[in-house]
Amino acid sequence: MTTEWVLCPVCGNKTRLQIREDTELKNLPLYCPKCKKTTLIEAKHLQITVIKEPDAKTQSR
Repeated sequence: MTTEWVLCPVCGNKTRLQIREDTELKNLPLYCPKCKKTTLIEAKHLQITVIKEPDAKTQSR
């Protein structure tokens, strides 16, 4: 089994998470200890995808 470190999509450094080639992740909040940002990701077959959340819309009166 091949394992890889998950890299931060913001700064590119290693995070504290390793995944195997058979790992599937959905809606995982990935925390980077270096840049201190949390990013929502999905992973399948060692391919990491960043999930873009829609911005909160302001309520109009």
